Amino acid sequence: MVAMTDSPETPADASTGLGGANLIQRRLDGLPDAPGVYRMLDPDARVLYVGKAKNLRRRVAAYTRPERVGPRIRRMVSETADLEIVTTHTEAEALLLEADLIKSLKPRYNILLRDDKSFPEILLTGGHLYPRIVKHRGAHRDAGTYFGPFASAGAVNQTLQVLQRAFLLRTCGDSVFAGRTRPCLLFQIKRCAAPCVGQISEADYADLVDQAKSFLTGRSQDIQRHLAIAMQAAAADLDFEAAAQLRDRIRALARIQAHQDITLPGTEATDLIALHQEGGQTCVQVFFLRAGRSHGNRAYFPAHARRDTPEAVLEAFLGQFYARRSPPRLILLDRPPRHADLVARALAVRAGHRVRLEAPRRGDKRAAIEHVARNAQEALSRRMSESRAQRRLLEDLAEALDLDAAPERIEVYDNSHIRGSQQVGAMIVAGIEGFERKSYRRFNIRGPVAPGDDYAMMREVLSRRFARALRDDPDRAGGQWPDLVMIDGGKGQLGVARAAFADLGIDGVALVAVSKGPDRNAGREQVHRPDRPPLILDARHPVLYFIQRLRDEAHRFAIGGHRRRRAARDATSPLDAVPGIGARRKRALLHHFGSARAVGEAGLADLEAVPGISAGLAKKLYDWFHGGG
Repeated sequence: MVAMTDSPETPADASTGLGGANLIQRRLDGLPDAPGVYRMLDPDARVLYVGKAKNLRRRVAAYTRPERVGPRIRRMVSETADLEIVTTHTEAEALLLEADLIKSLKPRYNILLRDDKSFPEILLTGGHLYPRIVKHRGAHRDAGTYFGPFASAGAVNQTLQVLQRAFLLRTCGDSVFAGRTRPCLLFQIKRCAAPCVGQISEADYADLVDQAKSFLTGRSQDIQRHLAIAMQAAAADLDFEAAAQLRDRIRALARIQAHQDITLPGTEATDLIALHQEGGQTCVQVFFLRAGRSHGNRAYFPAHARRDTPEAVLEAFLGQFYARRSPPRLILLDRPPRHADLVARALAVRAGHRVRLEAPRRGDKRAAIEHVARNAQEALSRRMSESRAQRRLLEDLAEALDLDAAPERIEVYDNSHIRGSQQVGAMIVAGIEGFERKSYRRFNIRGPVAPGDDYAMMREVLSRRFARALRDDPDRAGGQWPDLVMIDGGKGQLGVARAAFADLGIDGVALVAVSKGPDRNAGREQVHRPDRPPLILDARHPVLYFIQRLRDEAHRFAIGGHRRRRAARDATSPLDAVPGIGARRKRALLHHFGSARAVGEAGLADLEAVPGISAGLAKKLYDWFHGGG
């Protein structure tokens, strides 16, 4: 691989794109006729755009003619001050590298899939005579057999419940299993065969494990026939209790099959992907089919330009979606992506096996993909409806507070402590998409702050937050600056916030504080604004409800941070700080005295009486707690 850079150039007018175009023109002679990835950088070395190319020289040359591209690309070219390239051996490798870089760098001119969630799986553990079946998320570090992925924890839990009813496999940890002397409640309610206490033989339990594997790999009808034959045999032998248990297991298997919205019997592991585009927005719906049965679905809403075609969005989605997860052998689509053959080759490199992309036109596969497409359309309609309602709320908030425009980013701040201890500040963020929980932040108060001084706490939080914003994004171009800052408090808190902004030289950010009414009466809140009388909204005004939701969310988040710090404090012991006291001796002292406080109050003779505590160590402990050491 080869990386190339040049000195930054000041961009020209965005309407022409000539500044970046001139830079790119000068670089063309040095670009190879080879596949690779290029990155456009702004004057601050932030990545604007990542692209792939079969031929870097020819692809990058297109940016030297900004009059032939759309306004968005012209603006990107105008902001370009540097260009970096990395060559690859093949075009497929370039596509994979492009997807990885987009995923990690999140350039604002690329189509972005905002998804960092991993998918849960089912793990049938190995390395034990009696394997357990559990929900798993993350890397495959544990020995055993993995089944999935599932779209959600709910889909996994539903399947696990069926597996417990149908196959009676244990779910307890190995230490609990080893320590049991009698069956647990799961055995009593017929959810476990109780191998821990010998209620089932090793061979019979192994048979249950094999049946569960068959079910998870698509041979559920064979399992049901096998159970039906066993049930009839038990009934013929007048063993009606065994027959009833087998009947319940058959019903459990039938129940999960009855709730399938998509089934493709006889198909291999398959992902079904369809998209719907409307109003410049796109929803991509993904269904997971394993062993012919649905493992659930998930909707995605990639960020992209209004002019991006469905085929271009689908190509970018496939590259980024499978950047951190292995693609199955078959992917059914509602339409071919742009450069479908290239995408298929790249995914095959990622997976280590052949990957087929199919856009079926008829039959069961077409009916299934049409079902996915309908789900995409309905999900996008719901999201657009919610966005419109949120946009109206933001516009109404701007009108009520007399703001210049509807705020696109609102930051709400609150503090939490108990009598001045474990002081925590919190920031929540809301915008056109509702609460943006990935942007929430907590601040452990560093001080010097007097215990319980809410004004000093708020000043520290705001000073730290916006000093960093000034350092990281002084031009406010990164989308991380708020349009409105809301403080939970009254005039005093508002004055502290204004002073913090004045010290930092910040202006252009609207600032309000929200206090409860008389007797802390919700519904009588007052909204304090700089140099204006307090605003009191009608108790049933939608904007007041919105403000209350924002404030309550900030309070909830702050309380959560405070409780976390308090729990961490309570989990520590004064004995942890004593040199020479390890886990074993600490346990012996606590068992003998009952608490760390009692250890500190104990006399020298009492300490010497503890098993494992020598006379020298007892003297050391005594001196530590009584100031003699």
